[in-house]
Amino acid sequence: MATTSTTGSTLLQPLSNAVQLPIDQVNFVVGQLSALLAAVWFRTYLHSSKTSSFIRHVVATLLGLYLALFCFGWYALHFLVQSGISYCILIGLGEEAMHKYCFVFALGYLIVCQITRVYIFDYGQYSADFSGPMMIITQKITSLAYEIHDGMFRKEEELTPSQRYLAVRRMPSLLEYLSYTCNFMGILAGPLCSYKDYITFIEGRSHHVAQSDKNGKEQPHCAEAEPSPNVAVTQKLLVCGLSLLVHLTVSSFFPVEHNVDEDFQASASWPTKVVYLYVSLLAARPKYYFAWTLADAINNAAGFGFRGYDENGEARWDLISNLRIQQIEMSTSFKMFLDNWNIQTALWLKRVCYERATLSPTIQTFVLSAIWHGVYPGYYLTFLTGVLMTLAARAMRSNFRHHFTGTPQLKLLYDVATWAATQVAVSYTVVPFVLLSVKPSLAFYSSWYYCLHIAGILVLLLLPVKKTPRGKTTHENVQLSRSKKFDETENSSGRNSFSATDSVCSQNREAASRRPSLHQ
Repeated sequence: MATTSTTGSTLLQPLSNAVQLPIDQVNFVVGQLSALLAAVWFRTYLHSSKTSSFIRHVVATLLGLYLALFCFGWYALHFLVQSGISYCILIGLGEEAMHKYCFVFALGYLIVCQITRVYIFDYGQYSADFSGPMMIITQKITSLAYEIHDGMFRKEEELTPSQRYLAVRRMPSLLEYLSYTCNFMGILAGPLCSYKDYITFIEGRSHHVAQSDKNGKEQPHCAEAEPSPNVAVTQKLLVCGLSLLVHLTVSSFFPVEHNVDEDFQASASWPTKVVYLYVSLLAARPKYYFAWTLADAINNAAGFGFRGYDENGEARWDLISNLRIQQIEMSTSFKMFLDNWNIQTALWLKRVCYERATLSPTIQTFVLSAIWHGVYPGYYLTFLTGVLMTLAARAMRSNFRHHFTGTPQLKLLYDVATWAATQVAVSYTVVPFVLLSVKPSLAFYSSWYYCLHIAGILVLLLLPVKKTPRGKTTHENVQLSRSKKFDETENSSGRNSFSATDSVCSQNREAASRRPSLHQ
C-alpha cells in the first residue's frame, strides 16, 4: 500500500494504493490533469472575446486556489500569506525601494517554509510538497517587483531592451496580482512567466500584441486569425505520456542510490560505473520532463504561450517553455545542457540578480540559485561542483575547439567526444542533487576519488585564461553566459519569430487562413 502523510485531499487514496504511488504525487498529477481540462474550458467558454478580463482573472484565481487546497490543504494558505504581504510591501513602500524589501521578504518566507518542511516535518520525503509552488510564486513576486521598479521609478535610458519591454507602468490591482501569482495554469508547477505577458494573455492580445524591437520600442504586427494551440498541446501531451511511462517503468530499474551501494562500488569496473552513472541519471530526468512539459501544455491549452510564427509560418507555442529535451540529451557542452534546462528559472536569475549585481554577479547568482532551490545539503554540493565544471568546460572549449573545426570528420569526432564528456560530467555533478544528503553524496564522490573535481581544478590552473571583449576573463564571465545566452534567445528569438510573423502576414495569407482557429 502506497501511503504517505499529506495535508491535502485523501479522496484519491484508493487510486494511490492501486498505482503504488504516494497520495501527494497522485493528487499532483490529477490536479494537473484537471487544470488541463479547465484550460480547454477556459479557452473555449471564457475566451477574451466572450467575457471580460475581470471574469477571467476571478475564475483563473479561484480555480488555482482550489487546486492548491486539493493538493496541499491548509499549507496552501502560505501562498496567500506570501502573496498578500508582498502586495502590501509593493503598494506601501514606494517604487524606489519596494523591490528590495519585496525580494528579501518573499525569499525569506520561502526559506523559512523550506527549513520547517525539511528539518521539522519530513526530511528526505522528496515528493510533491507545498514549497514547490512557493518557489514559482517567489519568482513571480520578485520578478514583478523589479518590473514595477523599472517601469515606475527608473529612467527609460537606464533600462536594457528586455527591461524596457517587461517594465510595468502601473501598479496592478489586488485581483490582477493574485491572478498572476495563483492562477490555475501555473499554481502547481509553473512555469514562470512575466506579468506583462500574462496580462496580455488575459486581455486577449497575445496573438496580435505589439512586440519590442532591438531598442525596446513596440512594433505592432498585422491582425491575423488567432492560432490554435491544439497541435502543440497534443505533441506535448505525447511527450508527457512517454516521459511518465519511462519514469514508471525504466527509472525503477536504475536507481541513482545504487551508485553509492558498497557492493557495487567494490565490485564494479570503471566502465561499468561510468555507464551506470549516465544511465541512472538519464532515467531520473523523465519525471522533470513530464512535470514541466505538462505545465507548458496546460498554459498552451488555455491559449497562453504563443510566441509568433517561425520562418515557415508555423505557430510557435514556446514562450514559457521550460526545457528543450532534444538539446538536453544531445548536449556537447556543459553550457548547452544548462541553456536548455529549467529555462525560465535561468531567465529569472538573470533578470533579478545577474544583470543588476554590481559586485561579483556570477557568485551572487550561484548563491541565489542555491538558496532558492532549497536547504538540502546536496543542492549546495551540486552547485559548487557546477561552478567548477562550468568554468573548466568553458576553458577546455576555448582552448581546443578551434583545432577540430577544419574537416567534417574532425568536427564529428569532437562532437562525439564532447557529448560523452558532457553527459558524464553533468551526471557526476547532479548526483548530490538527487541524493540530497551530505553523507551519501560525499561517499559517491569518494568512490570516484573526486576525479572530475581534480581534473577541473587542473584545467583551470594549467590552461591559459582567454580574455573576453569586455576585458574580463572567460572564467569570470562564464556562469551566466548561460543567462546572456537566454537573453539573446529571449530577445532575438522572440524578435525573429515576430519578424517572421510580419513576413507571413504579407506573403502567406493563404497559409494563415488554413491554420485552424482557436475555437476549433
